[in-house]
Amino acid sequence: METTTARMETPRAAGAAGILFALLTAASIALIRYALPSDVAHAPVDPDRRWAVSAALEIVPFAGIFFLWFMGALRAHTGDAEDRFVATVFLGSGFVFAATLFVAAAAAGTVLQESAAQSGFGRSFAYTVLTTYGMRMAAVFVFTTSSIGRQLGVFPRPLVRLGFAVGLVLLLVGSSLPWSEMLFPAWALAVSGYVLRVSRH
Repeated sequence: METTTARMETPRAAGAAGILFALLTAASIALIRYALPSDVAHAPVDPDRRWAVSAALEIVPFAGIFFLWFMGALRAHTGDAEDRFVATVFLGSGFVFAATLFVAAAAAGTVLQESAAQSGFGRSFAYTVLTTYGMRMAAVFVFTTSSIGRQLGVFPRPLVRLGFAVGLVLLLVGSSLPWSEMLFPAWALAVSGYVLRVSRH
């Protein structure tokens, strides 16, 4: 009975964690982009926008925690049916994404201590880590999650296709398309919403 109850609760945990991750990550990205526009890389931080960087730095650790919870709940839900190769890529890409998210936030935070002459380095480093490396790891995570969902038959075709489309955009043009990093939390929100909706039936 305990095992059955745990399996019933796992999709709800994955859905709740995914929604919280998506909302917190989207908020932190929006705050950083508001405070540190990428098209003015060498301009000093606007004093009136420094609060946005500070707020993002407070949000990111919680976003990372909920992302790890989201990963764990999804993996627990697949159980013994998971493919070991795909599961390894799923875990590896997820862990690296979480690490790059923290590094990007830390780099963005350095601009609060930099002088106007130095302010371009922290900003450029933060955007490079997030858009060039973090989003490519996010793309791999999206691909593997969509593959697992398709193999187990737990994701409908439209959601699988959405995942592959989001993964392709993040992998191929994510670093050159402003605000494209918002696609990852948007995808996580869609997946989480579906998981929660199905778990109620």
